[in-house]
Amino acid sequence: TGYRVSTASSGQDALELARRERPSLIVLDLMLPGMSGFDVLEQLRLDESTRDIAVIMLTARREEPDRIRGLSLGADDYLTKPFSPAELVLRVAAILRRTGSVQPAGNTDALVIGPLHIDRAAMTVNVSGEAVELTPTEFKLLLTLAERRGRVQGRGHLLETVWEAAPDIQTRTVDMHVQRLRTKLGTAGDLIETVRGFGYRLRAAAPRAY
Repeated sequence: TGYRVSTASSGQDALELARRERPSLIVLDLMLPGMSGFDVLEQLRLDESTRDIAVIMLTARREEPDRIRGLSLGADDYLTKPFSPAELVLRVAAILRRTGSVQPAGNTDALVIGPLHIDRAAMTVNVSGEAVELTPTEFKLLLTLAERRGRVQGRGHLLETVWEAAPDIQTRTVDMHVQRLRTKLGTAGDLIETVRGFGYRLRAAAPRAY
């Protein structure tokens, strides 16, 4: 994505690294050896040198009290496992944009597939230079298909990735969103193929016109 990433294997290491490097954003797992992610977040917010660093919390827990506790301690966002890399990139970009942090230089956040241009950092979509207005869910659906272009994505997998829903929930939700997405993309809508009985695939390149 063009971001410079540093990693820490424990809560104490994370605190020391944060104080030393002052990152724009921290992706913080709740399940850490030595001290919990909650403890790390609390220490980050108490320290004047790290209190303003944006934090996304990661957890395998879906219980509301955990989410409330994390947000009350000062987390900027909350992501429940399993999640897709596409969703994490979206959340990171959105928070950096909201906090005014500098985005990476260059065009590393752009995906270009035929006439379709997706800017992951700006969360914008253009078709042949014309802006396309998408809802956040439509954007996440398109980005998931685009980042895995050429590969078939099952409806159940898309529900889990885009909607964070159990795979046995009614898959008609996916079909309706794909239909709306195709309509909004206009000529580029043909890039999204239906794989009967399974799901959808974004073509690796635009179909050739004869």
